[in-house]
Amino acid sequence: MKIIQYTPRDLGSLRLEDAPDPSPANGEVLIHVAATALNRSDILQVKGHYPAPEDASPVLGLEVAGTVIEVGPGVDNFEIGDNVCALVNGGGFAQLAVVPATMLLRLPELLSFTKAAAIPEVWLTAYHALHKVAGIAEGQTVLIHAGASGVGTAAIQLVRKAGGIPVVTASAMKHNRLHQLGAEHCIDYRKEDFAEAIEQITDGRGCALILDFIGAPYFQQNLTAAAQDAHIVGLGFMGGRFAERLDVSPIILKRLSLTGSTLRNRSMAFKQQLTADFRQEIWPDFANRDLIAVVDTIYDWEEANAAIGYMDSNANVGKIVITIGE
Repeated sequence: MKIIQYTPRDLGSLRLEDAPDPSPANGEVLIHVAATALNRSDILQVKGHYPAPEDASPVLGLEVAGTVIEVGPGVDNFEIGDNVCALVNGGGFAQLAVVPATMLLRLPELLSFTKAAAIPEVWLTAYHALHKVAGIAEGQTVLIHAGASGVGTAAIQLVRKAGGIPVVTASAMKHNRLHQLGAEHCIDYRKEDFAEAIEQITDGRGCALILDFIGAPYFQQNLTAAAQDAHIVGLGFMGGRFAERLDVSPIILKRLSLTGSTLRNRSMAFKQQLTADFRQEIWPDFANRDLIAVVDTIYDWEEANAAIGYMDSNANVGKIVITIGE
């Protein structure tokens, strides 16, 4: 098979190379990959800032969509010809991928490979943060930073599904699309102080839940924007790791809960259970189109350098998908 390989610390080095064909072991299936998608961690891995975990494939790509072409021993609920998507522990940027059957999501009839490839990583991340970590409740106002990201566009829809009120930060040119997805309010982080905007939007009450990908630069404002007994879930630190001269008193005075969360370095058992819960509670809404995968741009795998450069520019709304050639 062929894979997309790269040179560490060289963002423009993605190229096609030959690699051995994998074979499914007990409980696994072999997928002919039709499409994969970019995630921020792929860029960080190429840049040398986020090495793959020891048990992960060094090949980029955390999600795949395609067709089952071989079934290993012990798999009785999937068969050759099934169209599926899955979260993978690296290895998505390849023609073939071996995946535990417990991680598979069977595609509804009208869900394309390019749409399906845009789902596993970001939707499972958003679902875990909102439902498993923070326990979102009906009527809560939820502030979603990086609202136009893959996780952001998923979170907007999941907040709506849960009966909450999604408020996002994003550049102004992305606001119209985010309103279409269900965002109640959009804050232009380039021109507005989002904590002040939240005070006006909520009549001084603040947000019950905050999803943050930015890190240190937003920490103080998040404490200000949080409501009494609010939950702040940190999912990244795109803006930086270190902050100075913080007033941490709101954590105590507001009784705030702060939780950091990751998905990639979780155990396989954790990911299998999360996928099972997602399959039961959320996946059916993709079949009836109450929930949609948001795809910004589709690139052929020979254009992988252009795709990763586009993501690095932060211009996308939703996911950047890469189709895998024969």
